[in-house]
Amino acid sequence: MAHCASLYLSLAPAKSHRVVSFSRTGTRLVRIRCVSSPSLDLSSKVTSPVIESASSPSKTGKWQWKFDGNSVNVYYEEHTEKSSENVKNILMVPTISDVSTVEEFRTVARDIVGREGAVNFRATIVDWPGLGFSDRPSLNYNADVMEDFLVKLINSPDSPVKSSDGELIVCGGGHAATITVRAAGKGLVKPSVIAAVAPTWSGPLPIVFGRDSSMEARYGLLRGTLRAPAVGWMMYNMLVSNEKSIQSQYKSHVYADPNNVTPAIVQNRYELTKRKGARYVPAAFLTGLLDPVKTREEFLQLFADLEGKVPVLVVSTTRAPKRSKAEMEALKGAKGVTKFVEVPGALLPQEEYPLTVSEELYGFLHEVFTADR
Repeated sequence: MAHCASLYLSLAPAKSHRVVSFSRTGTRLVRIRCVSSPSLDLSSKVTSPVIESASSPSKTGKWQWKFDGNSVNVYYEEHTEKSSENVKNILMVPTISDVSTVEEFRTVARDIVGREGAVNFRATIVDWPGLGFSDRPSLNYNADVMEDFLVKLINSPDSPVKSSDGELIVCGGGHAATITVRAAGKGLVKPSVIAAVAPTWSGPLPIVFGRDSSMEARYGLLRGTLRAPAVGWMMYNMLVSNEKSIQSQYKSHVYADPNNVTPAIVQNRYELTKRKGARYVPAAFLTGLLDPVKTREEFLQLFADLEGKVPVLVVSTTRAPKRSKAEMEALKGAKGVTKFVEVPGALLPQEEYPLTVSEELYGFLHEVFTADR
C-alpha cells in the first residue's frame, strides 16, 4: 500500500545483556537476565501461517466501546482450557494495518492456553475498532483515539478482559505494543506484564519519507482522498483492496518467507478490505495519524518510563524491513526493557512463526510469575 501511495503522490524521499529488577506487585522483586536468542533451534517450532492451522476460539463476542457519542461493536474471542487454578489473563492486540485481524494471534493464544504448569493462562484477542471484524465507523482516527479504546477496554467493569485479581498481561504487535506502553507510562492502564511483538511507532509513509511540512501536507491530501465518499473507495481499491497489492505487501515486508504467503491468506485479507468502512483506519495509519510518537527518542522514552514498574518483553525479528528493524534494535539493552529476544519473521512473526513467538512469551511469563515460588 505504501509503495502504491507514494507513486500516487509522486513523493520524494525526505532528506546486551541487562539484569533488570522490577516490582510487579509493589512488594515482590523479580530479576530477569536479558538475552537475545537468534541461535534458537527452530526446527520444531516453525509452522505454516496461523490461518491454516489455528483451532477455533472457545467463545466469540462483541463489546461496546463508547466514544464521542458513538457505540462501536468491537469483536473479541476467548481461548481457554478447563484448568481453573492460578489462571492469568492475557489480552492480545493485533498489529495495526489495513488487514489487521485477530487471526494473527490465534495460534499463539491456543498454544499458550494449552500448556499446563504452575501458572495457567486464558487469552482474549480483540480487533481494533475500524479493523478486523469490529464495526468501522467514520471516526477521525488517531493515536489518542486508539489509546482511548485500549484504556476503556482494559478498565471497564463490563470488559471481556476484566478479572477478579485485577491482573492483566498485554501482548501487542506493531503499533499496538507501543500504544500499550504509552498508556501504561501515563498510568492509564496497569498491566502486570507487557509483551511487545515486533513493535513499531511510524506509519508506512512517514517512516520512509519523513514528516516535514511538505510531506505532512501530501499525507493530508492522500488521507482526505481516501476518506471521500466515492473517489475514496476507488482510490482504496487501487491501493489496498486487491489481491495483487495484498500479496505484494506480504511477500515484500510482512512475512519473512514469501513461500508462506498462501492464496488462502491473500483471499482472507482481501475479504477484510471489502467490509463497510474498511478504508478509514488504513487512511490514518498509512499517513502517520496513528503513530504514538514521532521520533526514536520519544519511542525509547516510553519504555524507559516503565523501568522498575512492569516487566517488558520485546520480541524483535530477523527479517523486518530495514527502517523498522532499526527501531526494534534500538530497544536492545534499552532502559525499561526487561528482556529482548529475536525470532524469525518480519512484521508479523506471531502469524508466520507463531509457535516460536509463543515459546518466548510463555518462557518470559513463567520467569515472571514463578520467580519467587
